[in-house]
Amino acid sequence: MELINQYGTVIIVLSAILGFIMAFGIGANDVSNAMGTSVGSGVLTAKKAIYLALVFEFAGAYLAGGEVAQTIKSGIIRADAFTGHPDVFILGMMSALAAAGAWLLIASKMGWPVSTTHSIIGAIIGFACVTLGTESVRWGALGGIVGSWFLTPFIAGIVSFIIFTSTQKLIFDTEQPLKNAQKYAPFYMALTVFIIAYVTLVKGLKHVGLNLSGTETLSIAAVLSIIGAIGCRFYIHSEHFIKTLQSTKFSGVEKVFSLLMLITACSMAFAHGSNDVANAVGPLAGVVSTIEHAGLIESKAVMAPWILPLGAMGIAVGLAVMGYKVMGTIGTGITDLTPSRGFSSEFSCAITVVIASGTGLPISTTQTLVGAILGVGFARGIAALNLTVIRNIIASWVITLPAGALFSIIFYFIFNAIFR
Repeated sequence: MELINQYGTVIIVLSAILGFIMAFGIGANDVSNAMGTSVGSGVLTAKKAIYLALVFEFAGAYLAGGEVAQTIKSGIIRADAFTGHPDVFILGMMSALAAAGAWLLIASKMGWPVSTTHSIIGAIIGFACVTLGTESVRWGALGGIVGSWFLTPFIAGIVSFIIFTSTQKLIFDTEQPLKNAQKYAPFYMALTVFIIAYVTLVKGLKHVGLNLSGTETLSIAAVLSIIGAIGCRFYIHSEHFIKTLQSTKFSGVEKVFSLLMLITACSMAFAHGSNDVANAVGPLAGVVSTIEHAGLIESKAVMAPWILPLGAMGIAVGLAVMGYKVMGTIGTGITDLTPSRGFSSEFSCAITVVIASGTGLPISTTQTLVGAILGVGFARGIAALNLTVIRNIIASWVITLPAGALFSIIFYFIFNAIFR
């Protein structure tokens, strides 16, 4: 309590700065999930991708980021572990924000796409072990996290392999690829809109109090998918669209997929912004709430009005300043992408998110998308993959948890020396 009484205001200001840095790291690293494939496939320039992602990531974070945040991410620490230890909780959450933010900045600088969720979880485990002991950690929960390193990329890879192979057989490897693209594109559009609508309603808008039932969610997604299919059919048969296809036959086919990919990328950016902002604002909300309630620690904290905009702004700034680094790795480093290949990757990522949402599977969108891109690469042959880049990416996933834990321990001792 002495910490709160003596340094309360200073700690809130410092925590806000650390929360902004963490959000900056999220923007710098995770933007690749939404826009990296669009840039790598040539659908968007890096500049346009950043502008689009700024709009949809910020909108998702600010409009649908939620008013209540989990103070301890993913239940990795026992809920009652910090009862009677508000000072430890406050300094620990500050350390976690500093550690996760530092690791994300390092990873982004190196161009490594890592999981922001796993970064903050590793950081929380680190300070919990040195303050409350290893028994305070739910080690069993780590099994799902470690499993996600292998399972979600595998699922996404299989789905993207199937989607990409279907486009090859139905469209590209036929005598009239453009005609078949016009024939099958409305079906791909219907499936795309259905999945994206479902993802947005379940994950992107779950915080705004819609309280839709499963049947209502499926019904809305189905109606939107039908509208999307009808709109797509009219558009790709319109004179305006036909006039844009006066080059080679395959450029016209890729033009169809670029439209599908753009829709997918923008929707995933919105859903991503709404979900991953919690990694930055959750611990910050926990610190602010604990100080304002004189040491009372809540498992879910009501956020002060300024916290969510701070997180949204941090994501936007990080994206604009450093987003291009990881975007390059996702877009061009793993394998060469075209609009159809990029669509297969992005769309399979969305499908895997839906599967994970329905089954409760712990998931990293970064790892899911990388797995999806690998699936497209395998469909083209092992020679199409840059194995060196893949090795570095997987290595960065494995060291994210221990790196977050190590940095958190270091920052905890620093903050403890300053404020105690």
